[in-house]
Amino acid sequence: MFAVVKIAGQQFRVQEGQSLYVPHLQAKSGDKLEFSEVLLVDNNGSLSVGTDVKAVVKAEVLNEFVQDDKVIAFKMKRRKGFRKKHGHRTQFTQIKIESIA
Repeated sequence: MFAVVKIAGQQFRVQEGQSLYVPHLQAKSGDKLEFSEVLLVDNNGSLSVGTDVKAVVKAEVLNEFVQDDKVIAFKMKRRKGFRKKHGHRTQFTQIKIESIA
């Protein structure tokens, strides 16, 4: 059984017991979350899509703040002396899917 869930503006394909990284959520470690915006549910071959879906995905926050590797954006124009360096680290929240009901 799997579901496609919309979390923080992004779609994720989730299964029970799966651990995944989602965009940073305002939740503490150990908090229980419910995601009601379920777009698709596959229950042993029977698909429910759109308004037919009556499922809720329940998850637990494992780690409230995880940072990705640093990404560097470097711009340079040769022979002009122009160099610009920007960098960032994307922030995530690690959650574990408990149930799809």
